Amino acid sequence: MVRRGCAANRQAQPCRTRISGRDNGAAGRKLEETDTEGMNETTTFPVTKTDEEWRKLLTPQQYAVLRNHATEAPGSCALLREHRAGTFSCAGCGQKLFVADRKFESGTGWPSFFAPLEGSIGTTVDRSYGMTRTEVHCNNCGGHLGHVFPDGPPPTGQRYCINGVALNFEPKM
Repeated sequence: MVRRGCAANRQAQPCRTRISGRDNGAAGRKLEETDTEGMNETTTFPVTKTDEEWRKLLTPQQYAVLRNHATEAPGSCALLREHRAGTFSCAGCGQKLFVADRKFESGTGWPSFFAPLEGSIGTTVDRSYGMTRTEVHCNNCGGHLGHVFPDGPPPTGQRYCINGVALNFEPKM
């Protein structure tokens, strides 16, 4: 059984999403940034959908985060407390992103990982809110996942701080 980010916990604790004010334009088919690292000015991803298709596929909270770069409220998703062995995948396209043995408790209120699966995540420079951060997105559909910070545990020293609503979890059988 796949556990879906906040949607899995909708009755017990609904997602609260804060819109960041950034709009990913044409339904997220292309990620357009003027200040990017590791990407062309416009990057096209293998999975592309129209805005209407994304809205049909995703919950309103997932759409806000994955397509419009919103941030869910800290502590609002069931996946924060998910500790079983398994795989976390993109809620937009299903690409496997993280495995559970790379997850750790960061105390931030969002699921945190010290490393993604190889090749699953891309990064861009995010200069919103008067600060510079490294944004992470799914390399398959371009969906916004969260940010990575250089304050994580060994062996990488990285903390991938991910919106739980952007993830689905599949326990290992």
